[in-house]
Amino acid sequence: MAPKKKSAKLLRCATCGELVTFDGEDFPFCSDRCRKIDLGKWASGVYKISSPILDPDVLEDLGAFGGGHNKSSDSHDE
Repeated sequence: MAPKKKSAKLLRCATCGELVTFDGEDFPFCSDRCRKIDLGKWASGVYKISSPILDPDVLEDLGAFGGGHNKSSDSHDE
């Protein structure tokens, strides 16, 4: 039985849609320009991660940095 050939997947630049290769210098983008455009979208808030954080340990850590309440700040001296 002959070994199966892997089918080559065509990938497109996330910014402009041009075909890119795996061994390209700017992979997964077609150029440095498209890479910088994508970075700018992240920096300006165009892209967002919208799923909620469900891990209780991560939520507790974020509470300490984001002004939320964590277990140590819940006890108040009266």
